Amino acid sequence: MTTQPDRVVLIGVAGDSGCGKSTFLRRLIDLFGEEFMTVICLDDYHCLDRKQRKEQGVTALNPKANNFDLMYEQIKALKEGKAIDKPIYNHETGELDPPERIEPNKILVIEGLHPLYDERVRSLIDFGVYLDISDEVKVNWKIQRDMAERGHRYEDVIAAINARRPDFSAYIEPQKEFADVVIQILPTQLLPDDKESKILRVRLLQKDNVEGFDPVYLFDEGSTIDWRPCGRKLTCAYPGIKLFYGPDSYYGHDVSVLEVDGQFDNLEEMIYIESHLSNTSTKFYGEMTELMLKHPDYPGSNNGSGLFQVLVGLKMRATYERLTASKSPVAAAKV
Repeated sequence: MTTQPDRVVLIGVAGDSGCGKSTFLRRLIDLFGEEFMTVICLDDYHCLDRKQRKEQGVTALNPKANNFDLMYEQIKALKEGKAIDKPIYNHETGELDPPERIEPNKILVIEGLHPLYDERVRSLIDFGVYLDISDEVKVNWKIQRDMAERGHRYEDVIAAINARRPDFSAYIEPQKEFADVVIQILPTQLLPDDKESKILRVRLLQKDNVEGFDPVYLFDEGSTIDWRPCGRKLTCAYPGIKLFYGPDSYYGHDVSVLEVDGQFDNLEEMIYIESHLSNTSTKFYGEMTELMLKHPDYPGSNNGSGLFQVLVGLKMRATYERLTASKSPVAAAKV
């Protein structure tokens, strides 16, 4: 018989498809341990299958294609320590399969297009993150993937992107306002003409004045810092690497911004960056670098996206420990 957790901590991971959610979730397993973490893909709450969506002319991004009442009831039940029979959306067939039994767990992650959309579901979330890829990078990535790997024509790729854009703008993008942190992936400013988005500028927007959440800062909290660490202590090929930290406003909220433009040549040197960051929520010197070095092959490991995914994961662990206020085995779990 499964032991019921005293407190289920609910994490929301929002963003469009192909924005790095699965990589981020793999990084969270390092921090929480696979046995302590249950992930629910919110695609399972589609109430229209692929054929019905086509017949009715709606995309999966449209709330009409999703059952938010059931989503809220089941997530609430899990958070209260009760088991549920969750529906399954089969991505291969585009149909709904028979439900599966889900038991409550210490960490519950809901990920997908709409974790922060419904106000009722949102009210249950203990920590929310939105992964935000700029249109320019998204188009470049999709073109590279769909043309190179799937043999699609350029015109068809662009048409597919444009077909999703109105619903994305209406229903997915507004969720950024409700996230505790947003990871933005943007084109580099270090190269004037990087057409393939090989070099990225990544920004970590951290909401100020969130209970129990202390934003990560560089050198001096509240200051505005531009830092180019390339040189004897950090190996950087052209066009180098640039870090920024400072205050900003985002959807009317005060935020602390940490930014990395460029890429790291040697991950082992990340300890130099880590030693200049404060409020990282690490448990020992070098833990952030150790977590990065565990998966050098993960997408984004050599730029700010991997670094910020690890930092956000550390903040989620700190939130878990604050809310459970006990020395849980999760805190020490390493996979």
